[in-house]
Amino acid sequence: MIWWICVGLVAGWATGKLMKGSGYGALMDVVIGVAGAVMGGFLMRTLGFAGAGGFIYTVIVAVIGAVVLLWLIHAITGKRPNP
Repeated sequence: MIWWICVGLVAGWATGKLMKGSGYGALMDVVIGVAGAVMGGFLMRTLGFAGAGGFIYTVIVAVIGAVVLLWLIHAITGKRPNP
């Protein structure tokens, strides 16, 4: 559980920086990061990549998933985080 929170925090922060916003706050960044990790893991397995790797691989997958998740959220709601 602590591992997921750490990965979520790093991935949420990185995604906030990549998406050119200040993010949604620390708690929501963690939630988005963890949800992104789940989505990224699903996407990578669907594309045929193995789920083996360390912290860096896990964070990269989580960031990819979180970017896709935020893109979908922005496309559906039309809202962006505060600059």
